[in-house]
Amino acid sequence: MTTYETMSEPRGGLPADDLVDADSLCRALLSTVSGTLGGWVARTPLLGRRGQLPPARRHFELARDAYAEAVPHDLVGSIDAEAIAGWIVGHYRAAEYPAVLLGSPHGSAAHLAVALGAAWLPTSVPLTVTWPGGSPGDWPGALEWGAELASRITAHNPSITVRQVHDPLRGGPLCGATVRFHLRWATLPAAYERFLRARLAPGGSTLLSRDLRTWPVTAVTARHSFQVGSPVGGSNPEDYSLANPEFRRALEALGAASWPRIDPDTPPRYAERSGEPSLGVDLGRLGSGSHRLLYARPETFSACVADMMRQWRAGAGDRCVIECGRLLDPWLARAGALVPYWAESAARTTVEAAEMWLAGSDRFDRVAVLPEPPGHTGVHVATLAQWRSLASFGRRREPMDRFAASRYPMLPVATGHATRMLAGAELRPLPPAMPVAYALDRLQQSGSTLGMLFT
Repeated sequence: MTTYETMSEPRGGLPADDLVDADSLCRALLSTVSGTLGGWVARTPLLGRRGQLPPARRHFELARDAYAEAVPHDLVGSIDAEAIAGWIVGHYRAAEYPAVLLGSPHGSAAHLAVALGAAWLPTSVPLTVTWPGGSPGDWPGALEWGAELASRITAHNPSITVRQVHDPLRGGPLCGATVRFHLRWATLPAAYERFLRARLAPGGSTLLSRDLRTWPVTAVTARHSFQVGSPVGGSNPEDYSLANPEFRRALEALGAASWPRIDPDTPPRYAERSGEPSLGVDLGRLGSGSHRLLYARPETFSACVADMMRQWRAGAGDRCVIECGRLLDPWLARAGALVPYWAESAARTTVEAAEMWLAGSDRFDRVAVLPEPPGHTGVHVATLAQWRSLASFGRRREPMDRFAASRYPMLPVATGHATRMLAGAELRPLPPAMPVAYALDRLQQSGSTLGMLFT
Protein backbone atom coordinates (compact mmCIF):
# COMPACT_ATOMS: atom_id res chain seq x y z
CA MET A 1 0.00 0.00 0.00
CA THR A 2 1.39 3.41 -0.95
CA THR A 3 1.19 6.54 1.17
CA TYR A 4 -1.43 7.88 -1.24
CA GLU A 5 -3.69 4.86 -0.71
CA THR A 6 -4.13 5.76 2.94
CA MET A 7 -5.42 9.22 2.17
CA SER A 8 -9.02 8.61 1.04
CA GLU A 9 -11.89 6.79 2.62
CA PRO A 10 -14.88 5.36 0.74
CA ARG A 11 -17.66 7.85 0.27
CA GLY A 12 -20.88 5.92 -0.06
CA GLY A 13 -23.32 7.04 -2.73
CA LEU A 14 -20.81 9.08 -4.77
CA PRO A 15 -22.82 12.31 -5.05
CA ALA A 16 -22.23 14.11 -8.34
CA ASP A 17 -20.98 17.16 -6.49
CA ASP A 18 -18.01 15.07 -5.34
CA LEU A 19 -17.40 13.52 -8.76
CA VAL A 20 -16.93 16.43 -11.15
CA ASP A 21 -13.42 17.84 -10.84
CA ALA A 22 -13.63 20.94 -8.63
CA ASP A 23 -10.66 22.56 -10.40
CA SER A 24 -12.01 22.09 -13.91
CA LEU A 25 -13.18 24.69 -16.40
CA CYS A 26 -16.41 22.72 -16.80
CA ARG A 27 -17.25 23.18 -13.12
CA ALA A 28 -16.45 26.89 -13.24
CA LEU A 29 -18.62 27.51 -16.30
CA LEU A 30 -21.59 25.56 -14.98
CA SER A 31 -21.57 27.40 -11.68
CA THR A 32 -21.07 30.89 -13.05
CA VAL A 33 -23.70 30.62 -15.81
CA SER A 34 -26.32 29.14 -13.48
CA GLY A 35 -25.46 31.57 -10.68
CA THR A 36 -25.12 28.73 -8.15
CA LEU A 37 -21.58 29.55 -7.11
CA GLY A 38 -21.38 28.30 -3.53
CA GLY A 39 -18.35 28.38 -1.30
CA TRP A 40 -16.19 26.31 -3.64
CA VAL A 41 -15.31 29.39 -5.74
CA ALA A 42 -13.00 30.46 -2.90
CA ARG A 43 -11.17 27.14 -3.17
CA THR A 44 -7.52 27.38 -4.15
CA PRO A 45 -6.83 24.80 -6.90
CA LEU A 46 -4.58 21.90 -5.97
CA LEU A 47 -1.65 23.22 -8.02
CA GLY A 48 -1.96 26.57 -6.26
CA ARG A 49 -1.33 25.18 -2.80
CA ARG A 50 1.73 24.68 -0.59
CA GLY A 51 3.85 27.21 -2.43
CA GLN A 52 6.01 27.76 0.65
CA LEU A 53 7.47 24.23 0.54
CA PRO A 54 10.66 23.13 -1.23
CA PRO A 55 9.84 21.65 -4.68
CA ALA A 56 10.33 17.97 -3.85
CA ARG A 57 8.33 18.16 -0.63
CA ARG A 58 5.64 20.23 -2.34
CA HIS A 59 5.23 17.66 -5.12
CA PHE A 60 4.80 14.91 -2.56
CA GLU A 61 2.21 16.85 -0.59
CA LEU A 62 0.28 17.86 -3.72
CA ALA A 63 0.13 14.24 -4.82
CA ARG A 64 -1.27 13.30 -1.40
CA ASP A 65 -3.85 16.07 -1.65
CA ALA A 66 -4.87 14.99 -5.15
CA TYR A 67 -5.28 11.39 -4.03
CA ALA A 68 -7.39 12.46 -1.07
CA GLU A 69 -9.77 14.49 -3.25
CA ALA A 70 -10.09 12.04 -6.16
CA VAL A 71 -12.83 9.45 -6.60
CA PRO A 72 -11.75 6.25 -4.80
CA HIS A 73 -10.84 3.68 -7.44
CA ASP A 74 -12.81 0.92 -5.74
CA LEU A 75 -16.02 2.94 -6.16
CA VAL A 76 -15.89 3.81 -9.87
CA GLY A 77 -18.44 1.13 -10.62
CA SER A 78 -20.96 3.29 -8.73
CA ILE A 79 -20.53 6.29 -11.04
CA ASP A 80 -23.88 7.13 -12.64
CA ALA A 81 -23.63 9.40 -15.69
CA GLU A 82 -27.40 9.96 -15.75
CA ALA A 83 -27.28 11.14 -12.13
CA ILE A 84 -24.50 13.56 -13.08
CA ALA A 85 -26.67 14.93 -15.89
CA GLY A 86 -29.53 15.38 -13.41
CA TRP A 87 -27.19 17.22 -11.04
CA ILE A 88 -26.12 19.54 -13.88
CA VAL A 89 -29.64 20.56 -14.93
CA GLY A 90 -30.50 20.95 -11.24
CA HIS A 91 -28.31 24.07 -11.20
CA TYR A 92 -30.92 25.93 -13.24
CA ARG A 93 -33.97 27.34 -11.46
CA ALA A 94 -35.87 29.40 -14.03
CA ALA A 95 -39.17 28.05 -15.34
CA GLU A 96 -38.02 28.35 -18.95
CA TYR A 97 -35.11 29.54 -21.06
CA PRO A 98 -35.13 31.19 -24.51
CA ALA A 99 -32.16 29.06 -25.54
CA VAL A 100 -29.92 26.29 -24.27
CA LEU A 101 -26.25 26.12 -25.18
CA LEU A 102 -24.48 22.78 -25.03
CA GLY A 103 -21.01 21.58 -25.89
CA SER A 104 -17.29 21.93 -25.30
CA PRO A 105 -16.22 24.02 -22.31
CA HIS A 106 -15.45 27.55 -23.55
CA GLY A 107 -15.64 30.79 -21.58
CA SER A 108 -17.22 32.68 -24.46
CA ALA A 109 -20.06 30.15 -24.55
CA ALA A 110 -20.68 31.09 -20.91
CA HIS A 111 -20.71 34.81 -21.77
CA LEU A 112 -23.09 34.19 -24.65
CA ALA A 113 -25.40 32.12 -22.44
CA VAL A 114 -25.56 34.86 -19.80
CA ALA A 115 -26.17 37.54 -22.43
CA LEU A 116 -29.07 35.51 -23.84
CA GLY A 117 -30.50 34.51 -20.47
CA ALA A 118 -29.84 30.92 -21.56
CA ALA A 119 -28.63 27.77 -19.84
CA TRP A 120 -25.31 26.07 -20.62
CA LEU A 121 -24.94 22.29 -20.41
CA PRO A 122 -21.60 20.49 -20.85
CA THR A 123 -21.46 17.46 -23.15
CA SER A 124 -18.63 15.94 -21.14
CA VAL A 125 -17.47 16.12 -17.53
CA PRO A 126 -13.96 15.60 -16.11
CA LEU A 127 -13.13 13.63 -13.00
CA THR A 128 -10.04 12.17 -11.36
CA VAL A 129 -9.69 8.70 -9.86
CA THR A 130 -7.05 7.47 -7.43
CA TRP A 131 -4.02 5.66 -8.89
CA PRO A 132 -2.12 3.82 -6.14
CA GLY A 133 1.58 3.44 -6.87
CA GLY A 134 1.45 5.67 -9.93
CA SER A 135 4.16 7.83 -11.44
CA PRO A 136 3.99 10.88 -13.75
CA GLY A 137 6.44 9.17 -16.11
CA ASP A 138 4.59 5.86 -16.35
CA TRP A 139 2.05 6.61 -19.02
CA PRO A 140 1.72 2.92 -20.04
CA GLY A 141 0.88 2.14 -16.41
CA ALA A 142 -1.69 4.94 -16.40
CA LEU A 143 -3.24 3.49 -19.55
CA GLU A 144 -3.38 0.00 -18.08
CA TRP A 145 -4.87 1.21 -14.80
CA GLY A 146 -7.28 3.48 -16.64
CA ALA A 147 -8.45 0.65 -18.89
CA GLU A 148 -9.55 -1.41 -15.90
CA LEU A 149 -11.38 1.56 -14.38
CA ALA A 150 -12.95 2.65 -17.68
CA SER A 151 -14.35 -0.83 -18.27
CA ARG A 152 -16.12 -0.67 -14.91
CA ILE A 153 -17.47 2.82 -15.64
CA THR A 154 -18.76 2.05 -19.13
CA ALA A 155 -20.30 -1.25 -18.05
CA HIS A 156 -22.86 0.67 -15.98
CA ASN A 157 -23.18 3.68 -18.29
CA PRO A 158 -24.09 2.71 -21.87
CA SER A 159 -24.60 6.34 -22.98
CA ILE A 160 -20.99 7.51 -22.47
CA THR A 161 -17.45 7.04 -23.72
CA VAL A 162 -14.34 7.66 -21.62
CA ARG A 163 -11.37 9.74 -22.77
CA GLN A 164 -8.33 9.45 -20.51
CA VAL A 165 -5.65 12.18 -20.47
CA HIS A 166 -2.18 11.80 -18.99
CA ASP A 167 -0.35 15.14 -18.96
CA PRO A 168 2.75 15.63 -16.78
CA LEU A 169 3.29 19.16 -18.12
CA ARG A 170 -0.07 20.55 -17.02
CA GLY A 171 -0.85 18.12 -14.20
CA GLY A 172 2.60 17.83 -12.67
CA PRO A 173 2.64 15.62 -9.57
CA LEU A 174 -1.14 15.19 -9.67
CA CYS A 175 -0.95 12.78 -12.62
CA GLY A 176 1.28 10.44 -10.61
CA ALA A 177 -1.39 9.99 -7.94
CA THR A 178 -4.56 10.07 -10.05
CA VAL A 179 -5.82 9.28 -13.53
CA ARG A 180 -7.98 11.83 -15.32
CA PHE A 181 -11.11 10.88 -17.25
CA HIS A 182 -13.51 12.87 -19.40
CA LEU A 183 -16.93 11.20 -19.44
CA ARG A 184 -18.44 12.10 -22.82
CA TRP A 185 -22.09 11.56 -23.64
CA ALA A 186 -22.56 9.78 -26.98
CA THR A 187 -26.32 10.18 -26.74
CA LEU A 188 -28.41 12.86 -25.10
CA PRO A 189 -28.84 11.95 -21.41
CA ALA A 190 -32.42 11.56 -20.26
CA ALA A 191 -32.12 14.47 -17.81
CA TYR A 192 -31.01 16.78 -20.63
CA GLU A 193 -33.87 15.67 -22.85
CA ARG A 194 -36.43 16.27 -20.10
CA PHE A 195 -34.90 19.69 -19.44
CA LEU A 196 -35.08 20.67 -23.11
CA ARG A 197 -38.65 19.45 -23.56
CA ALA A 198 -39.94 21.07 -20.36
CA ARG A 199 -37.83 24.21 -19.90
CA LEU A 200 -36.90 25.41 -23.39
CA ALA A 201 -39.36 28.18 -24.23
CA PRO A 202 -41.74 27.65 -27.18
CA GLY A 203 -39.83 28.59 -30.32
CA GLY A 204 -36.54 28.44 -28.40
CA SER A 205 -33.26 27.29 -29.87
CA THR A 206 -30.42 25.00 -28.93
CA LEU A 207 -26.82 25.66 -29.93
CA LEU A 208 -24.24 22.88 -29.79
CA SER A 209 -20.64 24.14 -29.93
CA ARG A 210 -17.75 21.75 -30.54
CA ASP A 211 -13.99 22.14 -30.36
CA LEU A 212 -12.57 20.30 -33.38
CA ARG A 213 -8.89 20.28 -32.44
CA THR A 214 -7.18 16.95 -32.86
CA TRP A 215 -4.46 15.13 -30.92
CA PRO A 216 -2.82 11.69 -31.13
CA VAL A 217 -5.25 9.31 -29.45
CA THR A 218 -5.01 5.58 -28.77
CA ALA A 219 -8.28 3.66 -29.05
CA VAL A 220 -8.04 1.21 -26.14
CA THR A 221 -11.55 -0.18 -26.65
CA ALA A 222 -14.59 1.03 -28.56
CA ARG A 223 -15.54 3.23 -25.59
CA HIS A 224 -12.22 4.04 -23.92
CA SER A 225 -9.49 6.14 -25.54
CA PHE A 226 -6.22 7.53 -24.23
CA GLN A 227 -4.05 10.55 -25.00
CA VAL A 228 -0.74 11.80 -23.64
CA GLY A 229 -0.78 15.57 -23.32
CA SER A 230 -3.31 18.07 -24.56
CA PRO A 231 -3.55 21.05 -26.92
CA VAL A 232 -5.07 23.19 -24.13
CA GLY A 233 -1.75 24.42 -22.72
CA GLY A 234 -0.29 25.33 -26.10
CA SER A 235 1.99 22.28 -26.34
CA ASN A 236 2.50 20.08 -29.40
CA PRO A 237 2.48 16.26 -29.37
CA GLU A 238 6.22 16.29 -30.11
CA ASP A 239 6.87 18.13 -26.84
CA TYR A 240 6.12 14.96 -24.84
CA SER A 241 9.44 13.35 -25.60
CA LEU A 242 12.77 12.96 -23.86
CA ALA A 243 14.26 14.64 -26.92
CA ASN A 244 12.68 17.83 -25.60
CA PRO A 245 15.04 19.18 -22.90
CA GLU A 246 12.28 21.11 -21.16
CA PHE A 247 10.08 18.02 -20.87
CA ARG A 248 13.03 15.96 -19.65
CA ARG A 249 13.74 18.51 -16.91
CA ALA A 250 10.08 18.54 -15.91
CA LEU A 251 10.08 14.76 -15.49
CA GLU A 252 13.29 14.87 -13.48
CA ALA A 253 11.79 17.49 -11.16
CA LEU A 254 8.81 15.17 -10.62
CA GLY A 255 11.07 12.26 -9.78
CA ALA A 256 9.99 10.25 -12.82
CA ALA A 257 12.57 7.54 -13.48
CA SER A 258 11.61 6.90 -17.11
CA TRP A 259 9.38 7.91 -19.99
CA PRO A 260 8.63 5.17 -22.54
CA ARG A 261 8.66 6.32 -26.15
CA ILE A 262 5.28 7.23 -27.64
CA ASP A 263 4.45 5.81 -31.06
CA PRO A 264 4.78 8.79 -33.45
CA ASP A 265 2.27 7.16 -35.79
CA THR A 266 -0.57 7.28 -33.25
CA PRO A 267 -3.50 8.54 -35.35
CA PRO A 268 -5.09 11.91 -34.56
CA ARG A 269 -8.65 12.10 -33.27
CA TYR A 270 -10.72 14.83 -31.72
CA ALA A 271 -9.08 15.98 -28.47
CA GLU A 272 -10.60 15.63 -25.02
CA ARG A 273 -12.78 18.76 -25.02
CA SER A 274 -14.51 17.97 -28.30
CA GLY A 275 -17.18 15.62 -27.03
CA GLU A 276 -18.82 12.93 -29.15
CA PRO A 277 -20.16 13.89 -32.63
CA SER A 278 -23.09 11.50 -32.28
CA LEU A 279 -24.67 13.64 -29.56
CA GLY A 280 -25.38 16.35 -32.13
CA VAL A 281 -27.42 13.91 -34.19
CA ASP A 282 -29.39 12.97 -31.11
CA LEU A 283 -29.98 16.63 -30.28
CA GLY A 284 -31.21 17.43 -33.78
CA ARG A 285 -34.17 15.07 -33.51
CA LEU A 286 -35.76 17.23 -30.81
CA GLY A 287 -36.76 20.04 -33.16
CA SER A 288 -35.95 22.42 -35.99
CA GLY A 289 -34.45 25.07 -33.69
CA SER A 290 -31.24 23.10 -33.29
CA HIS A 291 -27.97 24.72 -34.42
CA ARG A 292 -24.30 23.76 -34.40
CA LEU A 293 -21.13 25.84 -34.13
CA LEU A 294 -17.88 24.08 -34.97
CA TYR A 295 -14.49 25.68 -34.40
CA ALA A 296 -10.92 24.42 -34.83
CA ARG A 297 -9.35 27.23 -32.78
CA PRO A 298 -10.91 28.41 -29.50
CA GLU A 299 -9.71 31.99 -30.08
CA THR A 300 -12.02 32.33 -33.10
CA PHE A 301 -15.06 31.71 -30.91
CA SER A 302 -13.67 34.19 -28.38
CA ALA A 303 -13.22 36.89 -31.01
CA CYS A 304 -16.67 36.27 -32.49
CA VAL A 305 -18.47 36.61 -29.15
CA ALA A 306 -16.40 39.62 -28.08
CA ASP A 307 -17.22 41.44 -31.32
CA MET A 308 -20.88 40.52 -30.94
CA MET A 309 -20.99 41.86 -27.38
CA ARG A 310 -19.28 45.09 -28.37
CA GLN A 311 -21.75 45.73 -31.15
CA TRP A 312 -24.72 44.87 -28.96
CA ARG A 313 -23.52 47.11 -26.14
CA ALA A 314 -22.55 50.03 -28.37
CA GLY A 315 -23.00 53.26 -26.41
CA ALA A 316 -22.91 51.50 -23.03
CA GLY A 317 -19.19 52.03 -22.53
CA ASP A 318 -15.97 51.00 -24.15
CA ARG A 319 -14.14 48.79 -21.71
CA CYS A 320 -12.74 45.32 -22.32
CA VAL A 321 -11.71 42.48 -20.04
CA ILE A 322 -9.33 39.72 -21.13
CA GLU A 323 -10.18 36.70 -19.01
CA CYS A 324 -8.26 33.45 -18.80
CA GLY A 325 -9.25 29.89 -18.01
CA ARG A 326 -11.42 29.66 -14.89
CA LEU A 327 -10.97 33.37 -14.09
CA LEU A 328 -14.20 34.75 -15.50
CA ASP A 329 -17.49 36.18 -14.29
CA PRO A 330 -20.01 36.65 -17.11
CA TRP A 331 -22.64 38.21 -14.84
CA LEU A 332 -20.36 40.98 -13.62
CA ALA A 333 -19.06 41.52 -17.15
CA ARG A 334 -22.66 41.98 -18.29
CA ALA A 335 -23.52 44.29 -15.38
CA GLY A 336 -20.36 46.34 -15.94
CA ALA A 337 -20.91 46.62 -19.72
CA LEU A 338 -17.50 45.00 -20.25
CA VAL A 339 -16.61 43.44 -23.60
CA PRO A 340 -15.29 39.97 -22.67
CA TYR A 341 -12.54 38.20 -24.58
CA TRP A 342 -11.77 34.78 -23.14
CA ALA A 343 -8.32 33.20 -23.42
CA GLU A 344 -8.38 29.45 -22.93
CA SER A 345 -5.09 29.26 -21.05
CA ALA A 346 -1.87 31.11 -20.32
CA ALA A 347 -0.27 29.65 -23.43
CA ARG A 348 1.92 32.07 -25.35
CA THR A 349 0.02 31.44 -28.59
CA THR A 350 -3.30 32.07 -26.83
CA VAL A 351 -2.12 35.45 -25.51
CA GLU A 352 -0.75 36.31 -28.94
CA ALA A 353 -4.20 35.60 -30.40
CA ALA A 354 -5.75 38.02 -27.89
CA GLU A 355 -3.13 40.59 -28.86
CA MET A 356 -3.98 40.18 -32.54
CA TRP A 357 -7.69 40.63 -31.81
CA LEU A 358 -7.03 43.81 -29.85
CA ALA A 359 -4.74 45.12 -32.59
CA GLY A 360 -7.43 44.55 -35.20
CA SER A 361 -10.24 46.12 -33.15
CA ASP A 362 -11.14 49.76 -32.62
CA ARG A 363 -9.31 50.94 -29.55
CA PHE A 364 -10.94 50.44 -26.16
CA ASP A 365 -10.90 53.04 -23.42
CA ARG A 366 -9.52 50.48 -20.96
CA VAL A 367 -8.42 46.86 -21.13
CA ALA A 368 -8.40 44.87 -17.88
CA VAL A 369 -6.37 41.66 -17.82
CA LEU A 370 -7.01 38.58 -15.63
CA PRO A 371 -4.18 36.06 -16.24
CA GLU A 372 -4.69 32.63 -14.71
CA PRO A 373 -1.39 31.15 -13.46
CA PRO A 374 -1.13 27.75 -15.19
CA GLY A 375 0.79 26.02 -12.41
CA HIS A 376 3.96 25.40 -14.43
CA THR A 377 6.63 27.19 -16.45
CA GLY A 378 7.92 26.59 -19.96
CA VAL A 379 8.53 28.05 -23.38
CA HIS A 380 4.85 27.72 -24.22
CA VAL A 381 3.74 29.80 -21.21
CA ALA A 382 3.18 33.52 -21.78
CA THR A 383 5.30 35.87 -19.72
CA LEU A 384 3.84 38.53 -17.45
CA ALA A 385 5.22 41.10 -19.86
CA GLN A 386 3.04 39.63 -22.62
CA TRP A 387 -0.03 39.84 -20.39
CA ARG A 388 0.80 43.43 -19.44
CA SER A 389 1.15 44.35 -23.10
CA LEU A 390 -2.55 43.56 -23.60
CA ALA A 391 -3.50 46.36 -21.18
CA SER A 392 -1.51 48.83 -23.28
CA PHE A 393 -4.10 48.58 -26.04
CA GLY A 394 -6.43 50.75 -23.93
CA ARG A 395 -6.38 54.52 -24.16
CA ARG A 396 -5.86 54.51 -20.40
CA ARG A 397 -3.66 51.74 -19.11
CA GLU A 398 -5.23 49.46 -16.53
CA PRO A 399 -2.80 48.11 -13.87
CA MET A 400 -2.52 44.35 -13.68
CA ASP A 401 -3.84 42.64 -10.58
CA ARG A 402 -0.91 42.36 -8.17
CA PHE A 403 -2.15 39.21 -6.45
CA ALA A 404 -2.43 37.14 -9.64
CA ALA A 405 0.86 38.59 -10.89
CA SER A 406 2.62 37.63 -7.65
CA ARG A 407 1.53 33.99 -8.08
CA TYR A 408 2.19 33.76 -11.81
CA PRO A 409 2.95 31.30 -13.32
CA MET A 410 3.33 28.62 -10.64
CA LEU A 411 0.37 29.09 -8.28
CA PRO A 412 -3.18 29.12 -9.70
CA VAL A 413 -5.75 31.20 -7.85
CA ALA A 414 -9.38 30.60 -6.86
CA THR A 415 -12.12 31.10 -9.45
CA GLY A 416 -13.71 33.69 -7.18
CA HIS A 417 -10.70 35.97 -7.66
CA ALA A 418 -12.21 37.10 -10.98
CA THR A 419 -15.38 38.14 -9.18
CA ARG A 420 -13.40 40.18 -6.67
CA MET A 421 -11.51 41.93 -9.44
CA LEU A 422 -14.51 42.69 -11.66
CA ALA A 423 -16.62 43.84 -8.70
CA GLY A 424 -14.60 47.05 -8.74
CA ALA A 425 -16.00 48.00 -12.14
CA GLU A 426 -18.82 50.48 -12.39
CA LEU A 427 -21.90 48.28 -12.23
CA ARG A 428 -25.17 49.20 -13.88
CA PRO A 429 -28.64 47.65 -14.01
CA LEU A 430 -28.51 44.47 -16.08
CA PRO A 431 -29.25 45.27 -19.72
CA PRO A 432 -32.09 43.44 -21.48
CA ALA A 433 -31.22 39.98 -22.69
CA MET A 434 -29.74 39.74 -26.17
CA PRO A 435 -32.33 38.38 -28.64
CA VAL A 436 -31.53 34.82 -29.65
CA ALA A 437 -32.23 35.59 -33.31
CA TYR A 438 -29.66 38.40 -33.23
CA ALA A 439 -26.98 36.12 -31.75
CA LEU A 440 -27.63 33.33 -34.24
CA ASP A 441 -27.52 35.79 -37.14
CA ARG A 442 -24.22 37.22 -35.95
CA LEU A 443 -22.73 33.75 -35.50
CA GLN A 444 -23.75 32.85 -39.03
CA GLN A 445 -22.43 36.09 -40.53
CA SER A 446 -19.08 36.26 -38.76
CA GLY A 447 -18.46 32.56 -38.19
CA SER A 448 -17.37 31.74 -41.71
CA THR A 449 -15.11 34.80 -41.82
CA LEU A 450 -13.34 33.60 -38.67
CA GLY A 451 -13.08 29.99 -39.80
CA MET A 452 -16.02 28.53 -37.91
CA LEU A 453 -18.90 26.49 -39.28
CA PHE A 454 -22.42 27.47 -38.21
CA THR A 455 -25.45 25.45 -39.27
